[in-house]
Amino acid sequence: MGKYKYCLIIFFLLSFAKPQAQVNKDSIADLNYLEDQLYLSITYSFLNNKPATISQNGFSGGFSLGFIKDIPLNEQRNVGLGIGIGYAYNVYVQNLKISRENKTSLFELAEDYKINRLGIKSLELPIEFRWRTSTPQKFSFWRVYGGIKVSYLISEKTKFENADVLITTKDIPEFNKIQYGIILAAGYSTWNLYFYYGLSPFFKSAVFNDKNLDLKDISVGLKFYIM
Repeated sequence: MGKYKYCLIIFFLLSFAKPQAQVNKDSIADLNYLEDQLYLSITYSFLNNKPATISQNGFSGGFSLGFIKDIPLNEQRNVGLGIGIGYAYNVYVQNLKISRENKTSLFELAEDYKINRLGIKSLELPIEFRWRTSTPQKFSFWRVYGGIKVSYLISEKTKFENADVLITTKDIPEFNKIQYGIILAAGYSTWNLYFYYGLSPFFKSAVFNDKNLDLKDISVGLKFYIM
């Protein structure tokens, strides 16, 4: 939880500074203002399309942060397009054991273990169609931002530990390096509910109990937009 704590501290510091930055902008009646160019999200993740014997048995979550270029599409600047780039880290705690043996990946049911988790680091490209009630004089407003997110997996790492062994596995070739899904953020002011529905499976060629693994990600949480 240490990483989440530091993200929250950074968020609160930046959100405290936001009103002052907006006041300065209002003083010159800047009609070319841009909205929401930094973001931070904190999420809880669900594994979708998992086999009946696979279950999540701990906190699975993650965070992402990045920059979005705001592109207004109308004169009122309350409709726009956002194109961004960011970094994400997600952890999945479950009972699917992934290991490598003789250059072969093994997908098995984990039993009698202390720790079994999967961590994924990725670069992400969110593309949002944006509607908001903002004006140059208003820094708190309603927003609905929907679109897609494409992610490129930088690294994957699993950790399995029981009373006898500790196994870590990195760079699993069965993973799809390109992931994508639908995103939606809606709320008022800095606080927004966030939803991600993964359309692409985690794996391109993984077999569990003689069947193809079609695991996908669903994430819900909070997304903070900062000027």
